[in-house]
Amino acid sequence: MKRNFKPFFLTALIILLDQVTKALVVKHIPVNTVYGSYFSDFLRIVHVRNNAVAFSIGSGLPYVLKVVLFILIPLLVLFFLAVYMVKADKKELSTFERYLIAAIIGGGCGNIIDRIFRSMSVVDFISTNNYGLFGMDRFPTYNIADASVVVAVVLFLISLLFGRKVEKGEQEET
Repeated sequence: MKRNFKPFFLTALIILLDQVTKALVVKHIPVNTVYGSYFSDFLRIVHVRNNAVAFSIGSGLPYVLKVVLFILIPLLVLFFLAVYMVKADKKELSTFERYLIAAIIGGGCGNIIDRIFRSMSVVDFISTNNYGLFGMDRFPTYNIADASVVVAVVLFLISLLFGRKVEKGEQEET
């Protein structure tokens, strides 16, 4: 059971990195400005605020509905993910999948913290060149929490799609 709690160190690390980088952006970069461009304009560090969810979906919703949809429901989902991660046995979740869920929880918490303490707006600061992929020159601006959730969800789906190997100490069912 103790090993089921170890992935929460990753959750805490993601929350810490996310909040520290956002605090630095807020302190040193005025809103809606570009701080710098790097790697032949592949990466820009900017300061924008998103008062909705991915791709600004829901920006026109009333405040009360935003609180329910962007704070309360996500908190419930993250809570149930955490409970599932702790209670699931080795047959249900591999160690790798536990860490992926921990990364999703960390990223989700990072953005919920913004919504609670930054007037429903999330600080985004990473802008990458998309080279025309999906008809966009630049990918929508994101942050460490967003990247953590997206990467972890994609890897989790790949893990589910291709199965998992039996971990050391597990017996294969026959």
